[in-house]
Amino acid sequence: MRITILSLLIGIFLTSCTDLDMNPLSYGSTENWYSDQSEFEMAVNGLYKSDLWVNGDYFGGYPFFDEWTDDYTRRNETWPVTNATINGQWPVLEVCWTYRYRAIAQANTIVASLDKAKDHIDQSLIEKYEAHARFVRAAQYSWLISYFGDVIFSTTVMDLDESFTMAKTPKADILKSIYGDFDYAVAHLPESYGSSEFKWATKGAALAFKARIALYNQDWKTAGDAAKACMDLGRYELYDDFGKLFLSKTKNTKEGVFVIPRSLQLGSASIDCIDVISRNASGRGWLTPSWELFCSFLCTDGLPIDESPRFNPREPFKNRDPRCTATIVEFQTPFLGYMYQPHPDSVTCYNFNSGKYQKNNDSRTINAYSSFNGLLWKKGVDEDWSDNQQADPDNLLMRYADVLLMYAEAKIELGEIDESVLRAINQVRARAYQSDVAETSSYPAVTTTDKNQLRQTVRIERRMEFAFEELRYMDLIRWKLAEKALNKNVYGMLDVADLRTRVVEPGLWFFPEIPEIDEDGVADFSGMYSKGLIKLLAERKFDASKQYVWPIPTKEILINPNLRQNTGY
Repeated sequence: MRITILSLLIGIFLTSCTDLDMNPLSYGSTENWYSDQSEFEMAVNGLYKSDLWVNGDYFGGYPFFDEWTDDYTRRNETWPVTNATINGQWPVLEVCWTYRYRAIAQANTIVASLDKAKDHIDQSLIEKYEAHARFVRAAQYSWLISYFGDVIFSTTVMDLDESFTMAKTPKADILKSIYGDFDYAVAHLPESYGSSEFKWATKGAALAFKARIALYNQDWKTAGDAAKACMDLGRYELYDDFGKLFLSKTKNTKEGVFVIPRSLQLGSASIDCIDVISRNASGRGWLTPSWELFCSFLCTDGLPIDESPRFNPREPFKNRDPRCTATIVEFQTPFLGYMYQPHPDSVTCYNFNSGKYQKNNDSRTINAYSSFNGLLWKKGVDEDWSDNQQADPDNLLMRYADVLLMYAEAKIELGEIDESVLRAINQVRARAYQSDVAETSSYPAVTTTDKNQLRQTVRIERRMEFAFEELRYMDLIRWKLAEKALNKNVYGMLDVADLRTRVVEPGLWFFPEIPEIDEDGVADFSGMYSKGLIKLLAERKFDASKQYVWPIPTKEILINPNLRQNTGY
C-alpha cells in the first residue's frame, strides 16, 4: 500500500480505531482512483476544503489565531502562546500540523497520479490540475515553515517505512521549492473563472501567496516583484465600503484574491458567533478587541492618539480612522438590535426590535460576564449573526489590500521609494474614508518618503486594516516585535464599585488617561494601572529565546527517531 507521510498521523489524531482506512475514497487517494477527468476534478475540489486551510474554521470559524496576539482579549484568560507555556502536546498545534500535511499529502498524490492520465485527458487540463496541486502544496508549506521553521518536506508519495525516517529539511531549501510551485501555478492557472465554474486559485492568488511568503522571509525583491505582478493583472480592486466588505451578504468581490466560500444553505463551514456577539443579543461577548488594538487606530489627522489634538479620552471613538468604528462597536450606537453602552450606570438599554427599554446585559452592573474591557467586535458582524449565532461570510484568505501593502513594504525595505509606494498605501487608507485616492484633502494621505517613517506607517496601516483576519501574529513574529507586544499585560475595566468611584464619578469615563504609544504602535497602560484606574486581567508572556518558532508536535517526535525537536522545547 502506498501511503503519504501524514496518513498514519491523521489516523492517530482523528480516531482511536486500530483498523484504519489509509486511503479514504472521499480524499481521492486510493490506488483505484484518478481514472478519469471527473475523479481529478473531485480530487482538486478536495484541496479547497475549508478544514485543510485551518484558518479558524476547524475551531468554530472565528479568527482563532488572532487570540494569540495583542489584538484580542479573552476576559482574564491566556493561551499557551500568550503565557509562554506552549509545548509539543498542545492539541491546537497538533491539529494545525496534521491538517496542513493532509493537504500536502493530497496534493502530492494528485501530482503523482497525473502520468497515468496523459492518454485520456487533455494536456492543458493535466497542467491545470498540477498547477492547483502545486499551489496548495506551496501555500501549506509556506504556513508550516512560517510557524515551525525547518519541517519534514516531501513532494512525492512515499511508502510507510520511508515516512517514519524523514528528518527535517532546512527552511531555506523548502522556500526554493515553494517558489517553484507558485511559479508553475502562475504559468498554468487562469486569471479568472467563468460564472458557472468553481472558483479555484488563480494566477493572482499564486502571485499574492508568493509575495507573502517572500515577505515573511525578508526576500524583499521577490515579494515586491510578485505583488507588483499581481497588481498588474488588473483583475483586483478595493471594495468601496470597508465596513460592508466582511459581511455575509458581501460575496465574490473584486478585492478577494483567494477566498474559501462559506454557505450555511449548502452546509459548508460557517462561523460559530456566540463567543463574539453581545450579551443582549444572546451571545457571550468574551472574545473582544484589546485596548491595545483600540488605541492603535490613528486619528483623522493621521496622528496616534497620544499626539493628536483631536483625541478625547472621554469620547475615544470620535475623530478616529473610520476602520476603528468599523472594527469595534462604538458606544451609544445600535448593535444587533440593541443600543450598545457598557457604562456601569446604563442599567437599561433600548431594544430596537421591541421598541422598548430593557435590562442592559452589556453593562457589568447587570451581568458580571459582559465584556471585561467594554469593547466588542463589529468587523464582519451583522444582524445575521444574532439569529442563530451562525454566519457564513467569505473566508478572505488573501485580499487585494494585502497585496498593495505587501508591495509597499517590500519597496520600502529595498529603499525603492517612489510614487507607486505612496499610492499603494494611500489607496488602502483612502478606501477607509470612502474617498478617491487623489482627493488627498478628504483623508490623511501619506506623503513622507523617509524610509523609517514609512516602515512604521505600513505596520500601523496593516494593524488597522487587518484586525480579526489572522495576520497580526505573523506580522509580530517577522518584525521581531512579539517579544515587546506579547510581554505587555492585558488590562480592562475596574470592578463596578471601583469603576464608579475612581473613573465615572471623577468624570474620567471611558479612558481615565491617554496611554503612551511607542514608535512601534504599542500602547503602555502601566501608568493607569499603577494609579488604580484600570484592572489587570491577565499577564502575557512571550519567551523570545524559543517562541519565534513553534515546537514540533510530540507525537511526531515519538514515532520518528530522525525528527528532532525545535530548540528550547
